[in-house]
Amino acid sequence: MIRPIDFSKAKQEGKGFQFPGEFEITAVGSASANLPTHVPQLLERAGLHVLHETVRHRHSGAGNFVSVTVSFRCDSREQYEAAHHALRADPDIRYTL
Repeated sequence: MIRPIDFSKAKQEGKGFQFPGEFEITAVGSASANLPTHVPQLLERAGLHVLHETVRHRHSGAGNFVSVTVSFRCDSREQYEAAHHALRADPDIRYTL
């Protein structure tokens, strides 16, 4: 089970995420799942503003997996967490960073 990230210490020190803002997310999954197209679509369905010009991907050494990185805009921590949740809920995505 994935535990939620505790940002309280970063907030106390004046560090951490600042909202609204632009953030980057990486999803890793099956190379056969067309993730470079699918990941931005999932984020848009979650109500996020995807910066399509930032989408980039990279295949694993054996070619079985692909990592897709994309930037998006969001107004709150809840939207940021919704991005990770939307991607992790997809069966073709193994994990997000």
